[in-house]
Amino acid sequence: MSQTGNKSSSDGETKPQTLFVNKCIRRSKFRSPKAENRKESNDLKTTAFRPSDETPKPNMMTKTITSEMELRPRMEEKLFPPKLGKNPVDKCLDLNNCRLTTADVREPVALLPSLPDLEELDISWNDFIGRTLHLLMQQMHLVSKLKILRLGRCRLTADDVQAQGEALKALPELELNLSWNSKVGGNLPLILRTFREGSKIQMPELVDYALTSEDGAFVGQLLLRLQNLEVLDLSINRNIGGSLNSIAQGLKSTLTLKVLKLHSCGLSQKSVKLLDAAFRYLCELKTLDLSCNKEVSGGFEDSPGLAVLEHLEGLDLHQCSLMADDTMWLSSSPGIPFLSSFQELDLSANRKTGSSSEKLLSRLFLPALKPLLINNCALESETFTALAEACVHLPALEIVNLSWNKCVGSNLKLLLETLKLSASLQVLRLSSCSLVTEDVALLASVIQTGHLARLRKLDLSYNDSICDAEWTIFCQNLWLLKELTELDISLQPSAFQERGQWFRHLLCAVTKLPEITEIGMKRWVLPASQEEELEGFDQDHKSSIHFDHGGFQEADFSSLN
Repeated sequence: MSQTGNKSSSDGETKPQTLFVNKCIRRSKFRSPKAENRKESNDLKTTAFRPSDETPKPNMMTKTITSEMELRPRMEEKLFPPKLGKNPVDKCLDLNNCRLTTADVREPVALLPSLPDLEELDISWNDFIGRTLHLLMQQMHLVSKLKILRLGRCRLTADDVQAQGEALKALPELELNLSWNSKVGGNLPLILRTFREGSKIQMPELVDYALTSEDGAFVGQLLLRLQNLEVLDLSINRNIGGSLNSIAQGLKSTLTLKVLKLHSCGLSQKSVKLLDAAFRYLCELKTLDLSCNKEVSGGFEDSPGLAVLEHLEGLDLHQCSLMADDTMWLSSSPGIPFLSSFQELDLSANRKTGSSSEKLLSRLFLPALKPLLINNCALESETFTALAEACVHLPALEIVNLSWNKCVGSNLKLLLETLKLSASLQVLRLSSCSLVTEDVALLASVIQTGHLARLRKLDLSYNDSICDAEWTIFCQNLWLLKELTELDISLQPSAFQERGQWFRHLLCAVTKLPEITEIGMKRWVLPASQEEELEGFDQDHKSSIHFDHGGFQEADFSSLN
């Protein structure tokens, strides 16, 4: 970082490199978490599934700085060691989501000679550096120890892709992430042709490249050289389904593969058969994601796939239009219930399985299962009863999502024992479940007895039939959820109700919840007196809690009657 210095030019203006430093300082507060999935099982890794990228609160820096010379060293000390570093042994240069412009690219390029030990370079999510990658690639020989290069969502052009392919001849073992760059499609061989047989590459990231069928065929050939591959993610490349035969053949040589993700790849019933033939070679596979491929519906019938994936820990089949025969395959021996190490299951948004999944859900005796995601599956009463009875055998549950299954309403009592026994439960989602007053009363009693002490996220939104008295009882016990970070009790878009006396109990509970940051209350109409009360609460507690009420609304119920 000494290269950025605290010097000024002779005319009094800061040198360009310092301007670049200051720009990244100013924009670092817009930094967002790095992308990964956004599926419900990532809910815990928000707490548990996603890395945090918090920025300092505004009140951390209240002292007025009267000169840029005073501000710069302070900012460099606090913000730039993890990005640029201050000494030549730093190994990471992180400029992710800094809103770099074409002119700014010259600045990290100028820093490379001072970072000979650099191992990781991240310039992702800078939309305006396309067409300038050649400037960086020309200097790649200066960082011969580089192991990871991330350039996701940078609007790279075909010329950028070609420049990178030429530069990688000197770094054939580099881990690449060019995800969310659609111009890569059709040009993939220009980048990856340098990978040698027996390469140590473990995780090439190829998400949302707009890969063509020809690119898919090239990937199949490439897999034959990557025998140390552990993660293959081809998600959101909708045109590679037609080349899956080549990819499946290549997978047979990746004996060390642990994660295979083909989310939204245009797979078909035939694709399932092709993958089945490859699965028997993937004895180390732990995670399989085939989600958002609606054309695979019916393709799992008579499939032996899971029989050979004995180490499988996670399966994602959400939004696959699964049929009755598919769920029979999942439950038959040796299916999901017979995988002793199984930990994650996502069957959400498969509405055709509602009446046919009873056998599967009744056999979920999986002691290591953590997320159970069956939201929006049109479950019927018998199916939900079978699930409730099986859930008592799922002691490790951390996430339960039953949202948009109307049969849960009036039947939450069936899950009573599960709610009592699931000591590790952290996320409970019951949105739009037609919950009634008795359901909320039951939930309040479970909270009162301390059985949901680790709960971090609770979603009761879009349940509009709860009376004011039960909301009051619920809010009176809410303070017992000491680890709660998010609560959503919003109403449906078509419903508006006046907040009752329970609102004061909610505010009182919030003062005793040290972790709470988000409370969803959309379409609860806020009378003027309660608007003032909420504003006073914010001022008195200097709260960092976001009350998402969709904006204050006057309580005019003449139009609602």
